[in-house]
Amino acid sequence: MATSSISLPQLYYTVPFSVAALVCFWTLSKVEGISDRDTRRGLTALLLTSGCWAVSHVGFLVAPSIWLKEGFYMAGLIVGFSTIGAWLYFCSAYTGRSLHRNRSYRTAAVAIFIAVVSVKLTNPVYHLYFTTQVVQSPFVHLEVQYHTIHWIVVGLSYALAFVGYFMLFELFAEVDVNARPLQLLVAITGLPVVLDILVYSTPSLIDITFEPLGVAVFAVGVCVVYLDTFEEAQLAGEMDDPVISLTQDDTIRDSNHRARELFPLLARSTGKPLARVLPSVAEQLETDDSILELRHDGSSRYFQLITSPVGAPKSNFGTTVRFADVTDREQYRRELERQNDRLDSFAGMVSHDLRNPLNVAQGRLELSLEEHGDLSNLTTVRDALDRMESLIEDILVLARQGQPVEESERIELAAFSSKCWEMVDTETAALEVEEDFRFGGSSQRLQRLFENIYRNAIEHGMPESPASDGNSAPFTVTVGPLESENGFFVADNGSGISSDERDDVFTSGYTTDRHGTGFGLAIVSEIVEAHGWQIDVTASESGGARFEISNVTRFAD
Repeated sequence: MATSSISLPQLYYTVPFSVAALVCFWTLSKVEGISDRDTRRGLTALLLTSGCWAVSHVGFLVAPSIWLKEGFYMAGLIVGFSTIGAWLYFCSAYTGRSLHRNRSYRTAAVAIFIAVVSVKLTNPVYHLYFTTQVVQSPFVHLEVQYHTIHWIVVGLSYALAFVGYFMLFELFAEVDVNARPLQLLVAITGLPVVLDILVYSTPSLIDITFEPLGVAVFAVGVCVVYLDTFEEAQLAGEMDDPVISLTQDDTIRDSNHRARELFPLLARSTGKPLARVLPSVAEQLETDDSILELRHDGSSRYFQLITSPVGAPKSNFGTTVRFADVTDREQYRRELERQNDRLDSFAGMVSHDLRNPLNVAQGRLELSLEEHGDLSNLTTVRDALDRMESLIEDILVLARQGQPVEESERIELAAFSSKCWEMVDTETAALEVEEDFRFGGSSQRLQRLFENIYRNAIEHGMPESPASDGNSAPFTVTVGPLESENGFFVADNGSGISSDERDDVFTSGYTTDRHGTGFGLAIVSEIVEAHGWQIDVTASESGGARFEISNVTRFAD
């Protein structure tokens, strides 16, 4: 059998498959734009096998001899079945699964492929797969009659192909990006099945598979038209964290629902510059520090900003910003830093503050020994040793109070602050409680907090003697809840703390009294921080000192 020219009906079949082959092979040059290596490999294999499958169809249709037609048809059966493996490899890699790397699955796939190919290759001998006959209409071609094994292989192929479709559509349903174009492209790869059924049920049409046409359309759509969406969907599928997708000029392209929950402003921000919508995020991306702190309802959350390019380096379409929640890690790191700072403070204090009274005690003792019985210097020795004892006690308290509070008790501000007042030598001072406030905290630590603030007020704010005219108001310490937020204050009407000193009063060892240890308010600060609260010092209405403790969790009355 020989043909001298291609008839018009032949062109109806050969042109689409020729175009499909050219498209598949041409798109191979575009695959490098895909960033994920395994996905790139899978799609490359799918394009190669589909392109070769289309070429085998063209050869089957236009070959001038029977044996060439049968050869092209056999090649199409083999390479067509191999597209199933390439399809599953691609789907597994793209959806973030590891099935394509599983040795057991790969071994089983190779075994099935060899078994099926063996049956196909031995078909000329045993005719278990198909038989052929020459048909003259609508042009000279081979008509194929399929046997049972063929339908078993077809059923297996469709079942495996469906697994790949399931993986893809599951991903598209879960990701929070506009995946409709991708869903349409994937659906197009399945449309040739309708044509397959149509030609099989219509005797006047040539029975040939049309799958390469669907793959060609899919390839152009993915690698040329919707590559950025293709990349974003894959990245979004791999992440449960908040994700923002940016263009090359840092304009917001898209975001997932977790990002919109974290930043509600993203809901209507597509096409807007990131710096305008989320300036804090934009500023953080410009720095070397990748940790972003977000405060909400009085507490802090920490996120590490992880940027990834969309597309391969040669075809970068923009950037995705992933917000990885590292709150626990960052809080632990900061707690370690605080503990190290305390250790440094203790070391400096031990080397300086404790050494001075120790040297005084040693010097005075030497003088007493040299003067044989003169005990007058021993009083100074006793005072120096007493100071050392106070310093050591405050050091231990400071070290213990910085540990986080694990169990809270119900505290009633009025009763508790009054009880603490009774434990302090308040001399002629008075306590006033404006209003009650119920909250949770460690009663043991809070007792020391109130006592230390009371002592600080009396020792530093209370005048040494009342005014001679007798008209001055008595020294008073006032306790009450904050008006604007959850918390409480302790204020006095004494001399106050100057604005220059307010940043230093909570520093370990800082004191304006040469007899003081400088640890009273440092301990207060540690207790507040251990509760997760915040403390600020300002001036009271009368000009005295006012300590405000905020971010306190209120208990219902």
